Amino acid sequence: MEEHRKNIVALLLAAGAGARFGGEKLLHPLEDGVAIAAHAARNLLAVTPDVIAVVRWGDFPLYDMLEQEGCQVTMFRDAARGMGASLAHGVAEARAADGWLVALADMPRISPGTIRGVIAALEQGALIAAPAYKGERGHPVGFGAKLRDELLALGGDQGARAVLERHRDAVKLIECDDAGVLYDIDRKSDLV
Repeated sequence: MEEHRKNIVALLLAAGAGARFGGEKLLHPLEDGVAIAAHAARNLLAVTPDVIAVVRWGDFPLYDMLEQEGCQVTMFRDAARGMGASLAHGVAEARAADGWLVALADMPRISPGTIRGVIAALEQGALIAAPAYKGERGHPVGFGAKLRDELLALGGDQGARAVLERHRDAVKLIECDDAGVLYDIDRKSDLV
């Protein structure tokens, strides 16, 4: 008898201004000519068709690109309130989900296998799941439905750090051999 699969929705947070990069960070192409955010979206879409991308209000070039990649895209009017507010907006877009996989659009090198492992941990009942590379927790981070209200209440620029801290004993770390879980692009000098 086939087990009922949980509805885990991937949230791709892409609403930052990219100021430290000099702007337009997520549209910047990597060495293969594909934009940073497109890589992040493709890695998620290789695992799940349910990807909601949150972009800044009025960022039509990024909206269009992520929509063409296959994401459901939502513009967030209050993105300036920070990553936590963007995350809450994404959760609100899929509030009936059994859990959320929160990924950052400036992390283009996470392997689909790693993403699959985090989703599997949520499907098996983990409250919070995250990959770890050489003992260091990375991204994406998965949250179970029991945390819905806490995620919906987020604001500011700390993302879900407060939720992770409150429930640190419930975090299931999945050791992986994927350095991409720690690699994010903040400045042009981060491009490798």
